[in-house]
Amino acid sequence: MPSSAGTSPSAPSNVAPPHPELRVYLLVKDLQRQFAAYLGTPTRARGYPPFAGEHSLIVEVAPALAIERVTDLALRAVPTVEPGILFVERQFGVLEVHGGDLADVERAGQAILAGLNADPADQLRPRILFADVIEDLTDRQAVIINRNRGGSMVLPGDTLGVCEVTPALFATVAANEAERAAPGVTLVDVSMIGVAGRVYLAGQSGDVTKAQQAMADVLASVEGRDQGGGPHVSA
Repeated sequence: MPSSAGTSPSAPSNVAPPHPELRVYLLVKDLQRQFAAYLGTPTRARGYPPFAGEHSLIVEVAPALAIERVTDLALRAVPTVEPGILFVERQFGVLEVHGGDLADVERAGQAILAGLNADPADQLRPRILFADVIEDLTDRQAVIINRNRGGSMVLPGDTLGVCEVTPALFATVAANEAERAAPGVTLVDVSMIGVAGRVYLAGQSGDVTKAQQAMADVLASVEGRDQGGGPHVSA
């Protein structure tokens, strides 16, 4: 059908795509044994698994596909760092790289920040949505929790600690610091992808309480912007 008089096909838009949003920029130093093992499981990492004592950088951006540019920036600048997680979900992209040399991991992070024209303080500040400590866990609750786990079981009589945080990736640094503060706890589960991250840990009441406090402290120390889009603030 002929076009109406005076109209013509629209010209291609020359408007540049929006600049990627840096949502999470986490340098996790000195990976603890249990948490390093969690990062290396197939459900989390399809790349190179990290080892205890290495250092990890975890980045989340939006839109999701921008994570491919982030990956290129990191690996091109520092080929010695290893990518463990590359996850493109519906809204956000996630990259985890690690290495034994902290300086290498930091240089990879600087390359990412320079390429995005961003600063670590541009990330979102974490917000704890829920936390609780449940003492003397009943046998039936232990069974139903363990039904959804592949290992690191919680036992009846244990004290259970749970924490839910957004953005989800902050569950990583929370879990690593919990294990550092209380090596006797068992990391039952660490969920780190999606809208909210969750940590399940179990053990003696004193260890779980200490781990919960360590998680709260490290999350409160993160510098960034409010999730409502407000200015940069310090904890």
